[in-house]
Amino acid sequence: MSQTHTLVTESLEKHYEGVVALHDFSVTVDEAELVTLVGHNGSGKSTLLGIVSGMLEPTSGRVSIAGSPPGSMVARAAVSYIPDNPVLYDDLSVWEHVAYVAALHGTDDWEARTPELLERLGLWERVDDLPSRFSRGLRQKTMLAIGLIRPFSLLLLDEPFVGLDPQGQAAIVELMLEAVESGATVIASTHQQTLLAHASRCIGLHDGETIFDGPAGSDEAKHLMSADIGGTAGAPPD
Repeated sequence: MSQTHTLVTESLEKHYEGVVALHDFSVTVDEAELVTLVGHNGSGKSTLLGIVSGMLEPTSGRVSIAGSPPGSMVARAAVSYIPDNPVLYDDLSVWEHVAYVAALHGTDDWEARTPELLERLGLWERVDDLPSRFSRGLRQKTMLAIGLIRPFSLLLLDEPFVGLDPQGQAAIVELMLEAVESGATVIASTHQQTLLAHASRCIGLHDGETIFDGPAGSDEAKHLMSADIGGTAGAPPD
């Protein structure tokens, strides 16, 4: 049986006023892969995820998600994107955020699934609170709940571990693995060393160019992660 390609990029470029954020990026990612993106801050990881999600327009090149371009109806239905900066409504509670996103995507079973999901993320006791008043870590957990409650075949996460304590980080890894087991593809940009132990593949970026694409458990992938010069300016954990 032939493998289904969830994501294909060809000669992808993104320039900002003469600065090359992404250069000649070509990759094929199959269904049910867990891919970690590594590289220093400014290496092009967020730019790549932004383009794939449809939030950014590439300067040149091609992107295909399940055979369709980013921003198309097919791609919008396939992609769940969790950015590095949580974007939440000021006047909606945690529960109302989840209900709103579930309704947008026609998620019939969201009411049955939400209590367990919020419990695992450490949010159930805050279900009626406004995330706009939360700490960075709790807002990140709310974004994760929103992104995970809707249907998707491609999950994009940009620095999902920032501001989270070890328990919260472990919960996110488990949820990623469960998504992969269900057939979804997961691509996570992170400086978190422990994710390499669970990922099937690592893609390393440096100044917008691919410098590694191979097994996440390889010595080279581990070296790239440990030698990462950017790091994350993490908020206090929750």
